[in-house]
Amino acid sequence: MINRYAKQELFLGTDHQLNLQKASAIIIGVGALGSSIAEMLVRAGIENITIVDRDYVEWSNLQRQSLYTEEDARNKLPKVIAAKNRLQQINSEVTINSFITDITSLNIEELIKDQTIILDATDNFETRMVVNDAAIKHGIPFIFGACVGSYGLSFPIIPGKTPCLNCLLNHIPTLNMTCDTVGVISPIVQMIAAYQVTYAMQYLTNYELSPILQSIDVWKHEKSDINIERLKNHNCPTCGPIRSYPYLNDDHQMKSYVLCGRDAVQLSFSSTNVPSLRDLSERLIGLVHDLIVNPYLLACTFENHRIVLFKDGRAIIHGTKEPAVAKELYRKIII
Repeated sequence: MINRYAKQELFLGTDHQLNLQKASAIIIGVGALGSSIAEMLVRAGIENITIVDRDYVEWSNLQRQSLYTEEDARNKLPKVIAAKNRLQQINSEVTINSFITDITSLNIEELIKDQTIILDATDNFETRMVVNDAAIKHGIPFIFGACVGSYGLSFPIIPGKTPCLNCLLNHIPTLNMTCDTVGVISPIVQMIAAYQVTYAMQYLTNYELSPILQSIDVWKHEKSDINIERLKNHNCPTCGPIRSYPYLNDDHQMKSYVLCGRDAVQLSFSSTNVPSLRDLSERLIGLVHDLIVNPYLLACTFENHRIVLFKDGRAIIHGTKEPAVAKELYRKIII
């Protein structure tokens, strides 16, 4: 019998390898960090992996998002679908669960239910804070990671042991730059993903994690380790004695996000009252150009803007960074 994990098992030991294979991990976002994390976890033999992402594959992703191909970009495949296809080719023994959705306070608790560990691969702080609140509430470790340009950082959040992300908002090195302004290079993506996966493997094999924030600039050859234990906020509304979990309170309004690295705005909604893609495509005939519909999304050109609508009612409006413009275009399409 072939043991595909033989070399890893030599390092970890047989019992720890079995611990990995029994674990469940959820990856929030399968862009640059998420696609690298997912591939490493699948190759390591994590038994059950859930991937969640709201977006589809574009040509500009291919420079740093390792799971995707030109064909995925041509077909505008949702990232979780393209990622699942590739991951199952890498390791058919692993179960891959995929969700094309935006993480919100309405769905996060259901998504993380029964997970052993959560890995952060998002591109915005609001989503991270929602995940952080849910992770602390349900006692699930949350491995933070972020990168931009040639700089990145990662640290483990272990409920009941380390400060949470809410504690550290005023202390961690801020990412004032964005990939919109300075871009990002693949080596830092791979390094931060490697740290996150290492933290995950250590936790899953009962290794005692240190509350250390890893900060790296791969271009400048700079690295620092910061002990975050002393930064815990003992009055934190997320992990303190009186817990209100502020980011799990939804305001039931339309929300807009300027997407990192793209001339585009995403609109998301709490309401589930959205038209089906089939019905909407029939209504749009003659009103829009370059209409494409697949089982996951509808894309079209309207008033010189490329508009992509998802089954859950989300929309990405290309060609603007102004939320007000995006909302007006969306209303014209839907109404």
